[in-house]
Amino acid sequence: MSDSLSIERLKAIFAELARVMAENFQLLTDLDAVAGDGDLGITTSKGFAAANKAAHEYADKDAGRLLLLAGMAIAREAPSTLGTLLASGFMKGAKEVMGMESLPLPATVRMMDGFVRGIMERGKAQQGDKTIIDALFPAVEALRAAEPNSSLAEAWAAALSAAEAGLQNTKQMRAVHGRAAYRGESSIGMVDPGATVGVLLVRVFAEGVR
Repeated sequence: MSDSLSIERLKAIFAELARVMAENFQLLTDLDAVAGDGDLGITTSKGFAAANKAAHEYADKDAGRLLLLAGMAIAREAPSTLGTLLASGFMKGAKEVMGMESLPLPATVRMMDGFVRGIMERGKAQQGDKTIIDALFPAVEALRAAEPNSSLAEAWAAALSAAEAGLQNTKQMRAVHGRAAYRGESSIGMVDPGATVGVLLVRVFAEGVR
């Protein structure tokens, strides 16, 4: 198996994302019920189910196009705050790899960098704001740092460790976006629900390239 994300591997990853998000429906709902409006489980389950359907219906060989269609499906089926952010991320990341049949590590880094920039630009969030970015930003930094000397699996393993550490760091942060920001100082001490989604996403990619 080549050390790259082929169309087939991307489709398998989207199938696993749909399964994992459905499996974690209650966890995400419960986390969001404390910090937000309690719809995160619905958003991720519906959004990634739609992304999986779009990915598996795609019959061509352009990885960027597959990612674009997945993002568009999330935007259409899960038009909540995080759904819109995830959709923006996938569509931005897709532009970085449009026309490629498979994604070796350098292209994967570009795709994920675009994914995170898409979320940051749409949501106006920065690292430290207690959002999904606090898991994804360090994950992309780890991918980039690993790029020169690592396999795809090694780089994603490093990204997962960084994302998990980023999630734990959100416990010390005060939320500044969305409904969680209304809790003020009381938002400190809890992990961020969006960052939890970020870790789940990175974990599926890490397991998918092993």
